[in-house]
Amino acid sequence: MSSNKEVEELIRKYALENAVKFGGKCSPQAVLGKVFGERPDLKSIAKELVNLVRRISEEVNSLSLDEQKVLLSKYSFESKVVQPSKGEKVLPPLPDVEKYGTVVTRFAPNPDCVLHLGSARAIILSHDYARMYGGKFILRFEDTDPRLKKASLLFYDSIKEDLEWLGCEWDEEYIQSDRLPIYYEYARRLLEVGGAYVCTCESGVFKKLLLEKKPCPCRLLSSRENIERFDKMLDGTFGEGEAVLRIKTDLEHPNPAVRDWPALRIVDTKKHPHPRVGSKYRVWPLYNFSAGLDDHLMGITHIIRGKEHYTNMIRQKYMYAHLKWEYPTAIHYGRLKIEGGVLSKSKIMQGISKGLYSGFDDPRLATFKALRRRGILPNTIRQIIHEVNIKPVDATISWSTLYSINKKLVDPIAPRYFAVFDPIVLVIKNFVEEREIVLRKHPNLDSMGYRIIRLTPEDDVIKVYISKSDIELVKNANVFRLMGFANLTDLVLKDSVAEAKFHSFDMETAKKLNAPLIHWVPVNDCINVLMVTSEGSLIKGFGERGLIEAPLDSIVQLEREGFARVDSKQDNTIKLYFSTR
Repeated sequence: MSSNKEVEELIRKYALENAVKFGGKCSPQAVLGKVFGERPDLKSIAKELVNLVRRISEEVNSLSLDEQKVLLSKYSFESKVVQPSKGEKVLPPLPDVEKYGTVVTRFAPNPDCVLHLGSARAIILSHDYARMYGGKFILRFEDTDPRLKKASLLFYDSIKEDLEWLGCEWDEEYIQSDRLPIYYEYARRLLEVGGAYVCTCESGVFKKLLLEKKPCPCRLLSSRENIERFDKMLDGTFGEGEAVLRIKTDLEHPNPAVRDWPALRIVDTKKHPHPRVGSKYRVWPLYNFSAGLDDHLMGITHIIRGKEHYTNMIRQKYMYAHLKWEYPTAIHYGRLKIEGGVLSKSKIMQGISKGLYSGFDDPRLATFKALRRRGILPNTIRQIIHEVNIKPVDATISWSTLYSINKKLVDPIAPRYFAVFDPIVLVIKNFVEEREIVLRKHPNLDSMGYRIIRLTPEDDVIKVYISKSDIELVKNANVFRLMGFANLTDLVLKDSVAEAKFHSFDMETAKKLNAPLIHWVPVNDCINVLMVTSEGSLIKGFGERGLIEAPLDSIVQLEREGFARVDSKQDNTIKLYFSTR
């Protein structure tokens, strides 16, 4: 660990850089992201670091902009490649890195729904490449469609929570609905240079001309006339659907979707108010205009997105040519799907509204909230994304692959406990002494500690719960073993209760007799266990008392049942979400 002075200097360096970039005021969150980007080892003291970053940010913000610039000049900002740790999957090199001083990537979601596994490729690749090259990762909310893909205030924060859970801290944050004046400025510039025009043609007429590769009359208007028309879009002279600003492209282009694409249109925000700015604006940019402009204005060097955006790149390059800009390096990867997983935003929203799903964290969904609640670790998703990386081919993930990777990650950290579902009482006869069973919480880690299960006789017998399904496993065995405790014999069923006799304690006897092993829970020293299955149903059972001590949000392994995440606890009851076998 570095000295406190060295860490403080690192924080001050990025606080000054952020403050100078944004007019004298730095963002502690952005500073923290930069610090972790350069020194991921400091995440182990994240709580202490947050207070330190806040204090130094306040000191920097108290200085004048000129003072900040002077202090910033003494620091160097050399771009460096961060080497992966041992055993970590290495991402292939980014192309064209040598062209840029600093690698800058972005993730640009529409906050109209929660994020799901289909978003993971864009998020993780963009973030991890920025960190790999010591660059910058930007979060940009693309919320400029108040009519068809309407944003919701709920999802802005939800998306940020998901990114934080994934460990993808962003350095800068932008919301496009705050940037309408900027888009208007560049719309005027495009009109002035003859790179755009305001079209008032009826849509059917325009489409016919477009398919015939002919210009509409509006395309031939002067810059002055187009600017006057744009003013009328802004002041309300034109209504919704009566005018659209188009970018001039090649009318001979073989793809009709590229020809003179729409850039800004009028939206009646009295009928369709924006959730953040209400009816403040009536002219709204379409995706290719706002995203294309922002990629340049925010200094994006590498656009990492799905191959369905390839045509958007072709469209945007015409706008860049009009403005004499160089287009960023664009990487288009294949689609990412999961077997049987619902990744359609509309289907997720419809399913919730119809009551098919309990919420965005329903375990049947592949949303990040559902995966998180089930105990799927962020590094499980990261490993999968690093494996598929930036290849242009589509990739389909199986749930079994997801579970297998997650199991490898949680197995070394998950304490073991007994829990029995669909229970039946087993009465152990001829064994009446009190006993404490001491078991490791993890078979390979003494450091994880031990758990104690207490057995107390009742009416000269000991009663435990076992699973009804285990009756079939042991009914024909001469001897069977209760894990960690004792060997039993002479199993019989009487009504809804099983009975057996004590045979011996030692494990060696069980091995010699090839005795099947089953788990168990003492009747008089247990807790209630509720578990939500991967199909969304709720099953009930009993668990050993020590299970109630497992921290919230931790992962536990229920012996012979599988891994689960601790979701909630109340009194003598614990609720778990099943993760994987």
